[in-house]
Amino acid sequence: MTLRAPELHRRAVARLAASYDAIPTGSPVRLAKSTTNLFRARSAVSTPGLDVSGLDGVLSVERDGPDGPVAEVQGMCTYETLVDATLPHGLIPLVVPQLRTITLGGAVTGLGIESTSFRNGLPHESVLEMDVFTGAGEVVTTRPGDDLFDAFPNSYGSLGYATRLRIRLEPVAAYVALRHVRFDDAGLLAKTMAQVAETGEHDGHVVHGMDGVAFAPGEYYLTLARWTDDPAAVPGVAGPSDYAGQQIYFRSVQQRDQDLLTMFDYLWRWDTDWFWCSGAFGAQHPLLRRVWPRRWRRSDVYMRLLGLDRRFSIADRLDRRAGRPQRERVVQDIEVPAERIGEFLDWFDAEVGMRPVWLCPLVARRAWATYPLEPGRLFVNAGFWGTVHVGPEATDAPLNRAIEEQVTALGGHKSLYSEAFYDEETFGRLYHTDDLAAVKRRYDPDNRLTNLYDKAVQRR
Repeated sequence: MTLRAPELHRRAVARLAASYDAIPTGSPVRLAKSTTNLFRARSAVSTPGLDVSGLDGVLSVERDGPDGPVAEVQGMCTYETLVDATLPHGLIPLVVPQLRTITLGGAVTGLGIESTSFRNGLPHESVLEMDVFTGAGEVVTTRPGDDLFDAFPNSYGSLGYATRLRIRLEPVAAYVALRHVRFDDAGLLAKTMAQVAETGEHDGHVVHGMDGVAFAPGEYYLTLARWTDDPAAVPGVAGPSDYAGQQIYFRSVQQRDQDLLTMFDYLWRWDTDWFWCSGAFGAQHPLLRRVWPRRWRRSDVYMRLLGLDRRFSIADRLDRRAGRPQRERVVQDIEVPAERIGEFLDWFDAEVGMRPVWLCPLVARRAWATYPLEPGRLFVNAGFWGTVHVGPEATDAPLNRAIEEQVTALGGHKSLYSEAFYDEETFGRLYHTDDLAAVKRRYDPDNRLTNLYDKAVQRR
């Protein structure tokens, strides 16, 4: 893969600055990008977005240096592009979010998570340095301990946009051996997650990656991943499985005790079927799957299809025609302390009833200003994405509001990539917006960038 030349990076930053200067004062400032992983609607605007063309590449990959393996990456670079550059060197980012088109800048300003988060934290915790294009129209280089750096995670563009990031990498092997361990009791599941997070092992085997799926009450699976260079590491498995073809990864979790994947396929195991959400488009039907081009079995393709559904209200029209109640869209990722994940799942089963639910343990390495996870404490992310028939009250989002209340009651937090319904006072308390506002006043003195509450809740 060709690395992006420094001069091309400088030109791209200059184009970004020029496009920013061209936006009239008082008009919304947004990125002009072709893909998104946000699930909250935004008000329409007529002004052009920020020109981020040429900011989507990898600048360098270093295997040996004073900081160990590192990569220097542009802010709009997707993890797919980054992995294509690092994996030939036997390296990957410390955390590789599940979807190919998530960008480095997006994962840092909007948070990200994956199976290595129980030992490596969240993507922003591997950043050594970054350049941020601020609301003042300036590029500021910032490092851990700086006010801008520490407030940037979970700021969602309200402080500015990352144009360059220097991140840690880690060595990996060619293959990943998987064990899918079933649990009937959520309490035992949580205790096992805690034991693995503390020791890095399970039943005498090292664990490099850990996530799980709750398929039904009393049916929980914990998937334990081990890096290996041995293609015969899994007894009884002839070679790596292929879940980008006819087979579907999430179903294998229930069907197989052990499995083997290439490192590349492991990193994108969830992307092919957007976890399990490709079923909404028929992509899991055996006949349709055979004719669905392999290159189109990707999360960004499903996102475009979802955009068409929203634009033309296809699902709503079909529901009305069939006499079904109106749907509420419930697309959320939340975190609760590991010891309370069972309580959350019991409540969720009774009040929402959506399955499967993705489970991903994480441990924050340090405190962060606007997403206050207690450092060193094990949390579990629960991800659930779909719709629920609730009737005419769907427009008031009763289930989403109830989820927010329950997560807060359990001492948890909610990611802001999707819809949020908090009142401003509650939102400020949960996400420490007073601290964020103080940093924003310094780096966006004319208040040109939309604040976090207006972005996440008011959808501006």
